[in-house]
Amino acid sequence: MQGRLRRRQQARCAPDRPSSSPQTPTAYGGVSAHSLTLGDMSLTDAAQRERARPLPPDDRREAILWAVLPLLKEHGSTVSTRQLAEAAGVAEGTLFRAFGDKETLIRAAIEKFFDPLPLMAALRALDRALPLQELLAQILAHLRARFAGIFQMMGALGLSERPAIDPGVTDLWLGTLRDVLAPHADELTEPVETVAYYLRLLAFASSFEQFNVRHEFGADELARLVRRGVACGEALS
Repeated sequence: MQGRLRRRQQARCAPDRPSSSPQTPTAYGGVSAHSLTLGDMSLTDAAQRERARPLPPDDRREAILWAVLPLLKEHGSTVSTRQLAEAAGVAEGTLFRAFGDKETLIRAAIEKFFDPLPLMAALRALDRALPLQELLAQILAHLRARFAGIFQMMGALGLSERPAIDPGVTDLWLGTLRDVLAPHADELTEPVETVAYYLRLLAFASSFEQFNVRHEFGADELARLVRRGVACGEALS
């Protein structure tokens, strides 16, 4: 009897043996791996649930419009409000609070897309110290990207013509090119305004895919064409 009691006491006092079962979590610093996993999941879930700082209404609308433009270019007006909300990273209710309905959102996005100011800002940011031909190539690259985007958007939305253009846009365009090309005015045989029209014409025509069949025009090639047609003789060397 006493022998059995001693054996039971020894069993209670003996240190626990580590289990060989793979399902038993290993302890790290007194905390089980299971607890660590649950802790990480809780932190991750909390981070995902954390809301972004609310934006002022106008800034929220602006952010939504820029976010949904690529989706409209790809799917047109058939895109769902759920897709638009996911692209903007907001709930569908936020879209409706910001714009009222899907049609109003699409109209606002179209107006944003055809706004010429971002293009003018990109052109004004070009390095005027570049050689003339390289500067012309960069201007053409911006213009061609702009026209290609317009064609894609109009096709996706089924538009037969682009929205009406403010008459002041032409003056804005000419003023922008006048500033950008001012350092090279002495290298041109034509007024900057005429060169601007040449560039716009070439960019527009070369943005049609069917006009690039068998020979795909590049911005450098078109810039070289313009330069040789408008530059003074000594500038061609």
